[in-house]
This record gives sequence, C-alpha cells and structure tokens, in this order.
Amino acid sequence: MLTDTLLLLLGLVLLIAGGDLLVRGAVRIAGRLRLSPMLIGLTVVGMGTSMPELAASLQASLAGSSGIALGNIVGSNIANALLILGVAALIAPIVVSTPSLWRDGGVGLFAALALIGAGATLGLSREVGIAFLFLMGGYIYYAYRQEHVGAPHSAAHDRAMAMEEVDRALIPPEKPEGRLWVALLLFVAGLSLIVGGGSFLVNAAIAIAEDLNVSDAVIGLTIVAVGTSVPELVTSAVAAYRKQGDIALGNVLGSNIYNILFIGGLTGAIAPTEVPASMMVFDLWVLVAVSILVMVLALSGRRLSRTEGIMLVAAYVVYAAHTAGLF
Repeated sequence: MLTDTLLLLLGLVLLIAGGDLLVRGAVRIAGRLRLSPMLIGLTVVGMGTSMPELAASLQASLAGSSGIALGNIVGSNIANALLILGVAALIAPIVVSTPSLWRDGGVGLFAALALIGAGATLGLSREVGIAFLFLMGGYIYYAYRQEHVGAPHSAAHDRAMAMEEVDRALIPPEKPEGRLWVALLLFVAGLSLIVGGGSFLVNAAIAIAEDLNVSDAVIGLTIVAVGTSVPELVTSAVAAYRKQGDIALGNVLGSNIYNILFIGGLTGAIAPTEVPASMMVFDLWVLVAVSILVMVLALSGRRLSRTEGIMLVAAYVVYAAHTAGLF
C-alpha cells in the first residue's frame, strides 16, 4: 500500500513536470512556425497545460479502467468548481465583471450534459470522442474570433493568461527565439515524463483501489482528479492573489470545457470506454449542479466572498467524503 502511494505521488510529479516541459517546448516550436501569440495561447498553452489530465485519462482507458479515465475528468471539473474556486475566494474575494464568462459557463454546462447524453447512449465511443473534438475546435475558433475583434475575453483566453502569469516561459514570443533543437528536446523530454508518469499513476491507482476494496472510480474521482488539478489550483490562486477575479473564474470555466471536450474527446477517439453506471447515477449530476452554480456566479457579476469560498470548499469536502464512502 505504501509503495503504491509513493508510486502514485511520483506519477503525479512526473505528469506535472512533464506537462510543463512539453508546453515550454511546444510554445517555442509554435513561435518558430510564426503562429500568432493569440492562437498559441488558445491552443498550445490551453491544451498543453491539460496534458497531465489527458495522460491519466488516456492511459487509464487503454488499461481498461473506465472509472479512473472518466473519474479524472468528472472529478477534476467538480474540484475546479468547488475546491479551486473556493480556495481562490479564500485568498481574495472575487469580483466578476466579464459578461462573456456567463457564455463560457453555458458551454461548460452543455459539455457536462453532452457527457451525460453520451453515457446514456453510446458511451465515450470513438464517434462521441470525435464529435467532442469538433466541438472543441469550434469553441477555440469562436474564442479566437472574439479575441481578434476585441470582444470581451473568453474563458479560453483567461485560462492561457492564468498559466502565463504563473510561468512567464509560456508567454508566446512575438518573434522566434532560442534554438530549435532545445525546443524539440524540451518537448520530447516532457512527453517522455508524461507517458512514464501516467503509467505510474494509473497502475498505482488501480492497485490502491484493489487494496482498499473500492472501485477505481472512487480513486479517479478523488485522488487522481485532485492531483492532476494542482496546476489549475496554483494558477487560480495566483490570479486571486493579484485581484484578477475574472481570470481566476475564467481559468476554472476554461479548464472544465477543455477537460470534457478535449480530454474526453481524445480519450474516446483513441481508446473508447464506457461511462461507469455509478457516475451516471450521481457524480455527473453533481457536475451539472456545480456547472450551473458557477454559471450563476458568472452571470450575477457579484462578489464571491470568503464566506462563500468556505462554503464551496466545505461542499467539496462533503462530496469527496461521500464518494469515498465515509458516510
């Protein structure tokens, strides 16, 4: 049990470190291809920073563990909306003023409902995965057009901004810089760490589930989901500390959209899997409820106080305890 726990932690560390190296290299490569900084932020930074979650879900699906694959996606989104947004509000009350975040909250809610629809019909099949990827592409295109015409920032933009605030190396260069071979080396090294870390994490998570005599979905919805959400926790916390409430909330909304449409889409397209019945009965509906909650927060444009932050964190603790079977 102790060995499996250490391997799981090692897997998380490798996933996060690998994701950072991969995105750094990818940003430099994209700069050399003369992609616009705006497009690099929406795609390379936005999608690249989701690599830890992608690797965990994809490798779990390939290993036949749908509970970890889907639990990571669903659990990460619930943690984003309750735990991460709650912690951000505890650091500094969040004042939301960007009306476009309401629209992005609607996209996240639609994605959650689409996942329920998939679970009730085809599962996370190859067809569903490809459809999710098309929707992701459409959302990125729409966000790009919004930024291009100077409309209010989208959640995709805020997600990239939040990541760049924490790691300045992720800021897309205006002109190509550095040696190409260094960028390629960073990319390959990051990819290698992600593959290795994902393998450690999934194998250890399955073993821990067996040792505790619980379903792999429980481990996926809690330990794996929270572990792979650490980058989002850090970036939203930094945004809140800097009094950038819109970016903190946009990071949460953007992450939730990417998790379902991008990670769920690629997982389904490459390694189709079923949606566990336990999630269809409870966890996915919790996700819909918290998606509506965040959407209401974005729509209201009001202040998210520290007291409300405590309530969000407490709600997550209750959810995690219930999922773990503590009551």
